[in-house]
Formats: sequence, C-alpha cells, structure tokens
Amino acid sequence: MDERVHEHARTLVEWSARVEPGDDVVVEVGEGAHDLGVAVAAALGERDANMVTLYGSPEMERAHRLAHDGGFDADPEYELALYERADAALFLRGSRNATATADVPSERSQAYSRARQGIREARFGTDWVSTVHPTRAMAQAAGMSAEAYRDFVYDAVLRDWEALADEMARLKTVLDDGETVRLRKAGGPVETDLTMSIAGRTAVNSAASVAYDSHNLPSGEVFTAPYDTAGVVRFDVPLTLEGTRVRNVTLTFEGGEVVDWAAEQGEAALETVLTTDEGARRLGELGVGMNRSIDRFTDSILFDEKMGDTVHLAVGRAYDACLPEGEVGNESAVHVDLITDVSEDSSLTVDGEAVQRNGRFRWEE
Repeated sequence: MDERVHEHARTLVEWSARVEPGDDVVVEVGEGAHDLGVAVAAALGERDANMVTLYGSPEMERAHRLAHDGGFDADPEYELALYERADAALFLRGSRNATATADVPSERSQAYSRARQGIREARFGTDWVSTVHPTRAMAQAAGMSAEAYRDFVYDAVLRDWEALADEMARLKTVLDDGETVRLRKAGGPVETDLTMSIAGRTAVNSAASVAYDSHNLPSGEVFTAPYDTAGVVRFDVPLTLEGTRVRNVTLTFEGGEVVDWAAEQGEAALETVLTTDEGARRLGELGVGMNRSIDRFTDSILFDEKMGDTVHLAVGRAYDACLPEGEVGNESAVHVDLITDVSEDSSLTVDGEAVQRNGRFRWEE
C-alpha cells in the first residue's frame, strides 16, 4: 500500500478529527475507499478508539431509491441513535461511478433528503470529517491519469495545515470585522454584481480540523454565513448534482432569496435543488478558496471549492459555527456549493475596501 494512504489516515484521525482514546467513531467507507478504510482502522486502533463501520455506495443508494415507493420514514431510529451516541464520524468517499444516481427521479431524491434531516443534524453534532480516497472514476472525471490524480490528491491533503491556518486567519479577521461583502466579475454573457450582509457573523478558518470548526480534508477556505443577498451572480465552474452535469449557472437574488435561475446545462437538476424547500433558495455560505496546492478543477466540490482564485456560494443550510449563540440561520435539507473563478476581471470587497482582486489578496500584493 502507498505509504501516503497511511499518512492520509493519520492526518484524518489525529489532526482533523482529533480522536481521543475511548472515543466512539462511526466510519463510513465508500466502495472505492477500501485501502483508506483499512489505514483509518489501524490509526483508530493506535488511538485506542472504538469503531463501527458502514458501507457507503451510490449504486446501493440508487437501487434502494428506485425500488422504494418514495414514502421514506423520517429519521429511522436505529441510524439516528448511532450518530447521537457517536463522538466522531469519518466519511471516506471513493465512488466507482460519479453518475451512479443520475437516473433517480428528482422527487424521490428530494423526499429522501427531507426524511433524513434529523440524521444530518445528528451527524453535524459529532466531530465529523469528510475526505476522499483517489479512485480511477474520480481521475476520469478530472481528466487525469490515475497516477497524476493520486499525486494531486495527496498534494492537497498532506500539507502544513498550521501554516495555512495562520495565513487564512488574516481573511477571517477581515470578514469577522466586516458588515457588507460585494462580489463583482466582469466579462461573459452575465456580469456578476452581488452584495451580501455578514454583520454579526463569525467566519470559519477552515484548516481541515474540528479544532477550527472545519470538517473537510482537504480544506483551505474561509467561510461565513451571509444574508440579505441582492444582485446577480454567475458560476462558471462546472459541477455534478445527483449524477447530472451542470454548467454556467446564473442566480438572481432579491430580498435575500433566489427569484430567478438559469443554467446552460443541467437546469432541471438545479431546479430540483432550489425547490427542495424554502431555505434552498437562500444562501447558507460564502466561501473563499485559499488552498493553492489545489491548482486545477476536477469536478469534485471537496477540492474545487478550496482552490485558490475561487469564491463559492452555497444555497441551503447555514453552519451553526458562523452564527451568534442562540441564533438560527438559514435552514434547509440541502447545502449545495456553486463556484466562480475570480482569477481575472474580478474583485471581492468588504465595506468598500478590496480584500481580493483577480484572485490575489491585498497582503499578497
């Protein structure tokens, strides 16, 4: 086994999830992530932690949803109890087919998402971390050889996270002190000009560890929970939603809510997301990518949204870590990130002062 797999596992268990002796840990292993699962099991054993394993397969999800009558039970107690009693949950993604659920009817997927909202909340109540093991299917989606893709993944995952956390703290300070963010991007068929309020919010320095309220490995972004959104934004980085390719999304906001939407490809999949519930048409996240070890788009949101020279906005659920104590943010059964490339003809300003132009932060200049 590649030694980097074991290093990945140790980073996940020790730096990201901060697993302690005696912790009860749920490990969901994707169908292509067996090697990482074995390495994580060893790392948990070295920490004297307890482990329950689950098998995560989009093909099995497809089979179940297509055969089911669609009346999914809300938050099955046996699964809910598992996460309510867990200290940590580790999700090791690694699909053999990125489009396995493409033919599942949208209303079936929406019903399933709504029925499992309590389980999602229970997961979020643990020290949870999501990561990926490089598979050939993911390499194909990225347009890379398997060997080159493995190098890409490990460059993004196995880095000096403390040094990056120190750098990202500078942007966190700007966002914590700010009230209004404006994102502008010229050129293209639609020009982006979007304003958002962030007053009273707390930005998260997402340094790939629960100690930073960060739950992805790799990470490398600073994000907050905006509101009172107004204007137009175009997302020019493609993504895959429930197995459907979506390109060049445009959203129009009024009074904090999406009032119009369009996509050059995959508009039906986009509409499925935005009509899941009322909260799906409001923003739950504004994120700025700062991991420059991620140097290309790969059709994986885990990597693409962290890439330097990008800004992403998520429709749907807001994260509690960004909200004042006792305040409830945007609630939804979905949280879908959409990305725009800000490397050219763009600016991100906070209270009228530019913090980033054409992908470069003012302290980098």
